[in-house]
Amino acid sequence: MKFWRKPLDLDQVVIPHGDVIIIKDRCKGCGFCVEYCPKGVLQMSEEFNIKGYHPPIVVKSGECVNCNLCEMLCPEFAIYSVPAPEDETLGGAEESLSTVEATKEEKTWRRTLRAS
Repeated sequence: MKFWRKPLDLDQVVIPHGDVIIIKDRCKGCGFCVEYCPKGVLQMSEEFNIKGYHPPIVVKSGECVNCNLCEMLCPEFAIYSVPAPEDETLGGAEESLSTVEATKEEKTWRRTLRAS
């Protein structure tokens, strides 16, 4: 999108990046996540999962902006995104791993509440 003027805080805007995690065995291949991803990060794969559907794959992992749109649209809860680690050092990796684990626990907890 091209603007005719630049925002005043353009140098202060930080675009969040994320990592997309797909639970392939849960996917039914509806394609909502692929269709509505604003950055085109996902693509339908040629492989079949256990259920016989084509799950999506991540083709542009560095371009995910962690908008969670794929997560909101998935009827099977087979996909979600987590914030990408800022540091590629060992300390950052350990921190991001704990963040991913905490996010998984939170999502499981939310789904448990929805089911009851």
